[in-house]
Amino acid sequence: GSDSEVNGGGGEERRVDKFGFFVGSRGAEGRLEEVPLEVLRQRESKWLDMLNNWDKWMAKKHKKIRLRCQKGIPPSLRGRAWQYLSGSKVKLEQNIGKFDELDLLPGEPKWLDVIERDLHRQFPFHEMFVSRGGYGQQDLFRVLKAYTLYRPEEGYCQAQAPIAAVLLMHMPAEQAFWCLVQICEKYLPGYYSEKLEAIQLDGEILFSLLHRVSPVAHKHLSKQKIDPILYMTEWFMCAFSRTLPWSSVLRVWDMFFCEGVKIIFRVGLILLKHTLGSSEKLKSCQGQYETMERLRTLNPKIMQETFLVQEIIELPVTERHIEREHLIQLKKWKETHGELQYKSPPRLHGAKAISEAEPHSHQALGSRPSIILPTDAPVPSKGNKNKLQKENKQDKGKGSPGNGLIPKENGTPASPEPQTLLKHPEASPHHQSKESLTSRESEDTYL
Repeated sequence: GSDSEVNGGGGEERRVDKFGFFVGSRGAEGRLEEVPLEVLRQRESKWLDMLNNWDKWMAKKHKKIRLRCQKGIPPSLRGRAWQYLSGSKVKLEQNIGKFDELDLLPGEPKWLDVIERDLHRQFPFHEMFVSRGGYGQQDLFRVLKAYTLYRPEEGYCQAQAPIAAVLLMHMPAEQAFWCLVQICEKYLPGYYSEKLEAIQLDGEILFSLLHRVSPVAHKHLSKQKIDPILYMTEWFMCAFSRTLPWSSVLRVWDMFFCEGVKIIFRVGLILLKHTLGSSEKLKSCQGQYETMERLRTLNPKIMQETFLVQEIIELPVTERHIEREHLIQLKKWKETHGELQYKSPPRLHGAKAISEAEPHSHQALGSRPSIILPTDAPVPSKGNKNKLQKENKQDKGKGSPGNGLIPKENGTPASPEPQTLLKHPEASPHHQSKESLTSRESEDTYL
């Protein structure tokens, strides 16, 4: 049961919405944009096809993946899709047992104390995290502690806790850990390092882009001498998980995992534009205090799922704009502050860039065959392909090592999959790896 049940909760006051938040709490939703059941089932079917043929889709139909992420990932597949998009599934496969190893280590006392104090602050009105010492808080502690051991030079940053909590709402602790690693290393590198230099740089990039998107808002913030770090730090470092209504958070994260940090920039720019972007809106924001209060208590209408998602899709701010501005702000930073103290890895803009940078399914395994034949076995020529197919059909179900058996999730006997027997030289690199035969999950094979 949920942690709310552990607490003895029941009855009217303990009802939760479809996201797991207690009805009537701040996190709970009011009216939601409901997707018709038939449409949802169609989307689930399409996503299952994509996830079961992921490398092919990522290589040849990335635009289609992006469009489907913009429409919203079906809730039943969201956690799995985030793992594929972020590359954390590949990362986990490359590091089998690593999380368990980190989980058993004691950890650095200075980080453990801070993490312990932060646990109850993460979504306290969600059924997973309502109980002190409950399963949700235990897993959150394990994930955050493991990260401090995995990256001791970074340690722990408070903004990582809500990120990890959102992930744990959608996947087990080990998968959430590797997803957190990808966010910290690929999507938002340097954000959680001690000096917060990366977030300060992105604040300047946001402010510069605002001049193009909403000159009125830019002029007002300049006039009031309000530094970007004052209003955008929590937005960016928590990926809006503590700012937006929950349905909007999930839609933003769907696009963020697919397209990268530009989605976070777009959301920030939209909120600033619709809060401070006209003389009418600025009438109640005469001073610095009033402006900051307005940015802390945003109008619910501009954060509503349908409105916000459409604005995000239409705003013409690309990774090229962000990278160009990054170089400009980096040069200014060096002139005023000197060299960056923390050297973070380069930022990768979304699933496509991460997929291309990952050696697992590309360079490293590109030349490895699907089937390892004995050294004395004859290699069939192209003309014998039909003959081999016929033999394979005859062998179907015999349980020989090369018959393409794929283990089921629950450990029941596998069903033969003859499609995995024959791989053409032009097949995708992942198809040429051993993974297609040794995958631990039937749903994650690439057929």
